[in-house]
Amino acid sequence: MAPRKKLKGLVAATITPMTPDGKINLPVIRQYVDYLVNEQNVKNIFVNGTTGEGLSLNIQERKQLAEEWMCQGKDKLDHVIIHVGALNLPECQELARHAAAIGADGIAVIAPFFFKPTNKDELIAFMQKVASEAPEVPFYYYHIPPLTVRVEELLDGIKAQIPTFQGVKFSDTDLLDLAQCIHKNETGEFEFLYGVDEQLLGALALGANGAVGSTYNYLGRQTNLMLQAFAKPDLALAQQYQFLTGEFLNFVIKLGFGVAQTKAVMTSVSGIPMGPPRLPLVAASSEFIIKAKAKLDSIVWPNGD
Repeated sequence: MAPRKKLKGLVAATITPMTPDGKINLPVIRQYVDYLVNEQNVKNIFVNGTTGEGLSLNIQERKQLAEEWMCQGKDKLDHVIIHVGALNLPECQELARHAAAIGADGIAVIAPFFFKPTNKDELIAFMQKVASEAPEVPFYYYHIPPLTVRVEELLDGIKAQIPTFQGVKFSDTDLLDLAQCIHKNETGEFEFLYGVDEQLLGALALGANGAVGSTYNYLGRQTNLMLQAFAKPDLALAQQYQFLTGEFLNFVIKLGFGVAQTKAVMTSVSGIPMGPPRLPLVAASSEFIIKAKAKLDSIVWPNGD
């Protein structure tokens, strides 16, 4: 495999723009890429994941989105990671082959969550069958804790079974598991990208390489400043950014916050129409949109925004 640029820093979990009648809105993606790069200073993306409603899309839609992100991101984005997870193995394999064919910088797979793997050997066997369909593409495991085993259990000898294994999108609040993973990763062979935006600073302190999250679509600039403060190191300043991100998220979570509400916030902040979510999700209420916008506008960030 050719040498590659290490994936670090922020990775935006992209939203899937949709038209009012619920079709994917591909023409919006060019503007979306430019917004992430120029306004949020985010140059890595994670496509067709939870935030992107990937598992509510059909195979053709997922391929079209992957192609459009690759096309519009050419010479602008550093890494395009395509989530290829599905509830059945053949679809995962088809999406993995497609991602490889269009030149994706990485693929990621979530554990199946209807018929679930019951132990690490079953999970690794599933991942190996997917990864082998894209033998030149870095492979990331997308970890959501209710669906699977602890990540630390997976790492021993995993390169022998999945030679392209590159790291983990770690969407869990279990920092003990994350710490054990990083402790085992003494050579820095793997990348650990944290997926709980409101706890990112804690993960950075443990040695996470970066983060994948939905808030980096519209709070990427502020979170990048948190990363800079942490690297100086200026822990007090980094804490201010983390606390303020948490203040916003704590507020909207109490109102009811999910993919639909994320689409509404992104539309409000960026001015790019993200459209409604796909059923069974329903669009954010006008009351939510008003309250969330007012809350975000009221926050005074350390950089003066």
